[in-house]
Amino acid sequence: MGKIVDTYRELTPGSAAAQVRAERGVVGGNSRGAAYWKPYPLTIQRAVGTTLVDVDGREYTDMVNNYTALAHSHAYPPIVEAVTRQVAKGTSWVANNVWQAELAELLIERIPALESVRFTNSGSEAGILALTIARAITGRSKVLMARHGYHGILMEYEVGSFPGFMPHWQDNTYLGNYNDADSFEEILAEHGDEIAAVVLEPVMGAGGVFTATSEFLRRVQTAANAAGALFILDEVISFRLSEGGAQALYRIEPDLTMLGKVIGGGYPVGAVGGKLAHLRVFDPAAAKVVHSGTFCGNPVSMAAGLVSVRHLTSERIERMDQLAARLATGLTAHASNLSLPLSIKRNGSLMNVFFTTDEPRAPGRREDAQVMHLFFLAALNHGLVVAPRGLISLSTVMDEGLVDNVVRRAAAAMEDVVEEWTAEI
Repeated sequence: MGKIVDTYRELTPGSAAAQVRAERGVVGGNSRGAAYWKPYPLTIQRAVGTTLVDVDGREYTDMVNNYTALAHSHAYPPIVEAVTRQVAKGTSWVANNVWQAELAELLIERIPALESVRFTNSGSEAGILALTIARAITGRSKVLMARHGYHGILMEYEVGSFPGFMPHWQDNTYLGNYNDADSFEEILAEHGDEIAAVVLEPVMGAGGVFTATSEFLRRVQTAANAAGALFILDEVISFRLSEGGAQALYRIEPDLTMLGKVIGGGYPVGAVGGKLAHLRVFDPAAAKVVHSGTFCGNPVSMAAGLVSVRHLTSERIERMDQLAARLATGLTAHASNLSLPLSIKRNGSLMNVFFTTDEPRAPGRREDAQVMHLFFLAALNHGLVVAPRGLISLSTVMDEGLVDNVVRRAAAAMEDVVEEWTAEI
């Protein structure tokens, strides 16, 4: 199996046993595909600040932050205080709560394209709801998205995220090439009267932190609106890049905006916002769409999210950007010293590492999968958590000392990779 995998097994027997137990009651041992990796995932027993502790008592520095959701990392004291206070007063009921209104007002204040907001339980649900709104308004059914984009678990999106997956659903989804406005314009010119919505990420999270150009987004928005389709911007991941999200940086106003992750402060949440004219499909006086959910807008998530968004200031966003640049520089330098191919795609506090010196291939077409997996496990062996696909996401509680420590651990992991990779060759 190799030294890196053998070491991982030696260090994490408790997680191995926990996986066996979990598989008895849950298919695959987990309810979240992104939380599984070979030979088995870690089982974490607690998390505070930037530190994760597994069932064997080993500590790890968390550089994933639940796939960008935790802008302030784990057990952030102001969020813990707000949630503890709310839990003692109740967690859900069939009526409004004041935190929902306050969080909606804060998001509307920060994002010019929002006049109204509707909350859901996840980014995936936000994707479903956004497409439902577009279908209700346009009377059309199909969606246009970028190949290898990710907008949640709705099948119309899944076939775009993983082309070839569930082929009988492909008739509902058209696929353009990311950052290729011509491909989107051609599809809209030919099939525009079938398309309810064009959905795009300003930064492809699952696709490898590829960033859209301003021209690409503007041209696609113009073509979508000309065809009578709604232009939906998926800011579930990219909202952390500025107080007003990536759209504030691009100075564009989509018809609808999908939100999630950061706006829940570590609790389940999603949202769709946009112009009041579009959100009126939910108006109880003349509803065109029925939207409900037992935990939508629940007071715990709303209280946590309100703190999370309030504390995500432009100063702290800029600070994360600076630390991310420091991290990228350190990783690149050590890889160069080891003659290990490395390329980093970065936007603000988000980055993705690729073990190649060439420009990374189109999202979803990695040629470094084997080396990436070795590095991922080697990093765990050195007490460092990155995503299996190389995603790294910083938080506001990090500082230079922590980043430098992360660089040292990553460098040790790189040395292990080079040793094993050389031995295999």
